[in-house]
Amino acid sequence: MICNLCPRNCGAYRDESVGKGFCKMPENPVIARAAVHKWEEPCISGEKGTGAIFFSGCSLKCCFCQNYPISHENKGESVSAQRLVDIIKELETKGVHTIDLVNPTHFSSVIIEALNEYKPRVPVVYNSSGYDSVETLKRFEGLVDVYLPDLKFFSPEKSQKYANCADYFAKASLAILEMHRQQGKNEYENGIIQKGLIIRHLVLPSNVDESKNILLWIKNNLPDTVTVSLMSQYVPYGDAAQFKEINRRLTTAEYDKVIDFFLDIGLKNGFMQEKTSAVTEYIPDFDGTGVKTVEKN
Repeated sequence: MICNLCPRNCGAYRDESVGKGFCKMPENPVIARAAVHKWEEPCISGEKGTGAIFFSGCSLKCCFCQNYPISHENKGESVSAQRLVDIIKELETKGVHTIDLVNPTHFSSVIIEALNEYKPRVPVVYNSSGYDSVETLKRFEGLVDVYLPDLKFFSPEKSQKYANCADYFAKASLAILEMHRQQGKNEYENGIIQKGLIIRHLVLPSNVDESKNILLWIKNNLPDTVTVSLMSQYVPYGDAAQFKEINRRLTTAEYDKVIDFFLDIGLKNGFMQEKTSAVTEYIPDFDGTGVKTVEKN
C-alpha cells in the first residue's frame, strides 16, 4: 500500500513486513500486548476490565510518551488480520466490558478488515492520540462504538516542540468533530459506555495555558455535556529530559487550576485523576502477552 492513513500523509510504501513512513510500521499490525486492562476510565474498564490491544509504532511520537518502548522503539509482534480477529475473540471470552484498540491509527486498514469480519458483542473503543485523518475515521463509522481521543496540544509551537507536529491541533480538532458527528450523545448501560466520545487531555507541567485553551475550544465547539477526561498522570519519560520545563511531575496547584477552569467555563461531565496515578507502575509490561498464543482464563 501507499499510505496516507494519518494526517502526515507520508505517501510511503508499506507491505506486510516493511514500512517506510513516519511510523516505520508495516501494513500488518504490530502488537506489543493484548490483555485485560483495568486502568482506563471507569466507564470503559468497569470491574472486569477492558480487552486492551496495544499497537506498536505511532504517527505522533510525543517525546514524553509513557508507552515509549512501543511507540518509539516499535517493540511488538506482527500479526495478520485473521490473528487480530482471534485476539479480539480471545479477549472477549475473558468477560471484558469493552475492546480497547490502543493507538490504532496507522493500522486502520487491517483493523477495519478485521472488524468487518468480526464485530465483538461488547463496545469497540478507538483509543488514539487524536492525530487522525477525517477520511480514515469515516471508514470506521458503524465499526467503532466509542471514540477515546487525546487532545494533547493547542499551539503549533508546543506540538512541534514536543511531537514534531506543528499541525496537531488543526488536524486533531477536525478529527474530534468527526468522531462526535458519528457518535453524538454518550449512551451507558450499567455504568459502561456503549457509544459516544470521551476526550482525554493530559495536563503537562508548565503548560496550564495550553490546557485552558483546549478546554475553551471544547466548550465553544461541542455540547457542554461532552465528557472530558483530565489526566494528572504525567511523569517524565522517554525523551522528556530534553526539555527542562516538562522534566518534572505535574504539581497539585497546576492540576487544580485546570480543574477550576473546567468548572468555571461550565463544562459538566468529566473524569479527574488522583495525583497517585502519576507513577510508572501503571504502565503495562509490553511483553507480548496475548499476541501469539491463546491465553487461558
